[in-house]
Amino acid sequence: MNKQQLAAKIWESANKMRSKIEANEYKDYILGFMFYKFLSEKEVKYLKSTGWTDEYLPEVNESDHEVATSVKKNIGYFIAYENLFSTWINKGRDFSVQDVTVALNAFNRNINSSHKSVFEGIFETLQTGLSKLGETDASRSKSISELIHLIKDIPMDGKQDYDVLGFVYEYLIEKFAANAGKKAGEFYTPHEVSLLMSDIVAEHLKDRNKIEIYDPTSGSGSLMINIGQSVSKYVTGENKIKYYAQELKRNTYNLTRMNLVMRGIEADNIVTRNGDTLEEDWPYFDENDPLGTYQPLYVDAVISNPPYSQPWDPSDKETDSRYAEYGLAPKGKADYAFLLHDLYHIRPDGIMNIVLPHGVLFRGNEEGMIRKNLIEKNKIDAIIGLPANIFYGTSIPTIIMVLKQKRENTDVLFIDASKGFIKDGKNNKLRSSDIKKIVDTVINRENIDKFSRVVTRDEIRQNDYNLNIPRYVDSSENLEIWDIFASMFGELPISEVDELSEYWKAFPTLRASLFKNTSSAYCKIAVDNVTKVIRESSDVSAFDEAFKGNFRNFKVFLYDLLIEKVESQNIVKIKDIITEDIFNRLSNIPLVDKYEAYQLFADEWIDISSDIEVIQTEGFNATKVVDPNMVIKKKDGKEEEVQEGWKGRILPFEMVQESLLSDDISNLRLAENRLDQISSEYSELIDLLSEDDKQKLLNDDNIAFVEKEINDTFKSIMEEISTSETSTLETYLVLSKAKERKDFIERHPEIDWNRMIPNKSGTYGKKDVKKYIADIKADISFEEGSLEFIVKEVRNLINEEKVLKKTIKEQAEQLHLKTKSTIEGLSDEQVRQLLEEKWITPLINKIQGIPDKVISVLVTQIDALLKKYETNLIEIDDALNKTEARLSTLIDELEGNEFDMLGLTELKKLLGGE
Repeated sequence: MNKQQLAAKIWESANKMRSKIEANEYKDYILGFMFYKFLSEKEVKYLKSTGWTDEYLPEVNESDHEVATSVKKNIGYFIAYENLFSTWINKGRDFSVQDVTVALNAFNRNINSSHKSVFEGIFETLQTGLSKLGETDASRSKSISELIHLIKDIPMDGKQDYDVLGFVYEYLIEKFAANAGKKAGEFYTPHEVSLLMSDIVAEHLKDRNKIEIYDPTSGSGSLMINIGQSVSKYVTGENKIKYYAQELKRNTYNLTRMNLVMRGIEADNIVTRNGDTLEEDWPYFDENDPLGTYQPLYVDAVISNPPYSQPWDPSDKETDSRYAEYGLAPKGKADYAFLLHDLYHIRPDGIMNIVLPHGVLFRGNEEGMIRKNLIEKNKIDAIIGLPANIFYGTSIPTIIMVLKQKRENTDVLFIDASKGFIKDGKNNKLRSSDIKKIVDTVINRENIDKFSRVVTRDEIRQNDYNLNIPRYVDSSENLEIWDIFASMFGELPISEVDELSEYWKAFPTLRASLFKNTSSAYCKIAVDNVTKVIRESSDVSAFDEAFKGNFRNFKVFLYDLLIEKVESQNIVKIKDIITEDIFNRLSNIPLVDKYEAYQLFADEWIDISSDIEVIQTEGFNATKVVDPNMVIKKKDGKEEEVQEGWKGRILPFEMVQESLLSDDISNLRLAENRLDQISSEYSELIDLLSEDDKQKLLNDDNIAFVEKEINDTFKSIMEEISTSETSTLETYLVLSKAKERKDFIERHPEIDWNRMIPNKSGTYGKKDVKKYIADIKADISFEEGSLEFIVKEVRNLINEEKVLKKTIKEQAEQLHLKTKSTIEGLSDEQVRQLLEEKWITPLINKIQGIPDKVISVLVTQIDALLKKYETNLIEIDDALNKTEARLSTLIDELEGNEFDMLGLTELKKLLGGE
């Protein structure tokens, strides 16, 4: 399975296993064991690289000081063979919680002194939490055993960004965050927000050879790691990025360290601190050697998602160099304290991104003064308003603020990205296209209607340094206006037709074809079929042809990039190359939102990139690998994983069947279609039954025939049937002597005796004769719609259905196995063709459908305008008058007593408007 499937499987199982343990706590256990597995396998890999074999690994123990010292010196820690994760697994039922306790204690005393800041106390949360995994040692042992077996198959050697471990780790952190309620904000920034911040930072740092990144509220470390991954696409070589992290909560601090180590980052490039960022700032020094260890911290990028509006103590902070130039954040809200802390630590050419609550943009007093100073000192580069309910544990609207120490421009870019998202369960989620649009807008500093605006410092001053986004970007929907004249007379306001100006500019002759002016301000629709006229327009045809022309060689471009060079290309760079190519092809095409096209590509890229990762890690032959298809099934009340057939590691069975086994698929579908037809024929026959017959032949729900009742009824019908032939044959059956039978045969030439095979004596056996009689009766036709007709038809259908189901099952099993062998025997050229079908064809089909969507939107908008004014008030009034007149006429025809007639007279006056 790919990394997405593996991660989902582990999450599903882990979530069930945690039982009543809080998600926020259970994450520490499963992630801690994953980390221990990683460290164990890293040590085994190192030992084997120095000549150790599986045969001699059991000899690795603490008493061998030379080996232990060598391992600690090279990887920073030492784990004896008896304490390895794989040894736990191999113990089977002999494994116990004591094995974990002993191993973790041993790990703590076998850390190299130069790596203590990275590893010391890293399993503290796991050690103290073991007691919560059960009430007894036996129950704890069982829980831990289940947990370690759950994660034992995660590959730990990330290659070429394949990084299954890192992906699973991040996936689990996000899932636990989603289930942790308000506690989620303590340790996790949603992946999409991380990507957004990462791409903004990466663009700023793209020309540097070495980069240092700092997150002062690091949480799980995922935000910082995403920044590093985005930056790495511009930086050549390994270990060119140094990570600084600080986190207040001990268990979350341990997550940061684990996450960084498991991403393959060298220990020398990891500097972490467990402490209060606002109270224990860098510069950092060892109290035993303050001069020799003094280390002021200035980095290329600071990124953070601090706790929102957290109380803090600003006492005695007036002279703190972080705040001295700007002011102190109020005691009840530390938002600006975190911001100024971050700003202080970036180099003159650095950049910072910080997530904050929306209130920091407009709250007054101390915060208003800080905003003023930040603007006047030209530090704020951009403010991005995010959708509400995008962070786990809080629904408040948030922003990302981008700041720099030195800027050439003095304006501020405001972006209202609050409308761009999709619903994802209870939360909102940024799409790939939303992220791309925001990042491009920041990079290009664009003014986009209802989305972004570059605002001068003077305008901000005029607004008294209030940075509330709606003051500068109006993203509200236009109010719908109803034209009174058009509502009265049913004409169309030209002003509302003009609102489709982008279409009339793209299709110069189309407007005149659709509308006819009735005055300088109003018009009418000039055609009966709007859709037909639009789609047959020469302008629209030219638009469609221009679009297709720009993408004519797109397939060749993708084939060369994705398939011909699949094993050599950098995955991150491939995505950027394809994105740029799509944007270039759309540059001269009107009406098409390039970000909608990008979203189509981004959706396909998820599967494409996952496949490429597998191929680059395992080699091209991974495309020809078939894996067991493991599913969870219940047995004896317990869930267990069992194999249910096979599946291609990269190539789906269904696609291979459609492409290379079409005849087999066709035969199978014919049988399946016939099975569907039988269901329809059953329904038709049920409709022919009388109510009494339904009671007898159908089930309790009256929706299906009961086979036993059908067979019994059919038997009775057959027994009552008699013909001259059947009577003759039944007489023959009574005869017992061979001579009598021979004579009988000679006397009855009207019987087609040749339909049966004679015995040696020249007579015919009872079995054959009875079958002959049954065949004669079965050939008899009944009146259509009669009970006999229905029962016979149903019985035939039941028999046919049984044969079909058996045939379909056999054909499906044969096709499944044939597909397996077909995939395993594919030629490289066949694989390339199938990869094209899987990766390229769907993307091209989606992109080629863009022009049709553009035209559909135009048709919908014109239809809406026509419906808006299709019923005018003049017509309604006329219809009312006619109805009243008709009603008055009917009243005249009524008869009644004196008082009835007086009442009707008054009603006529009302109808007449008196």
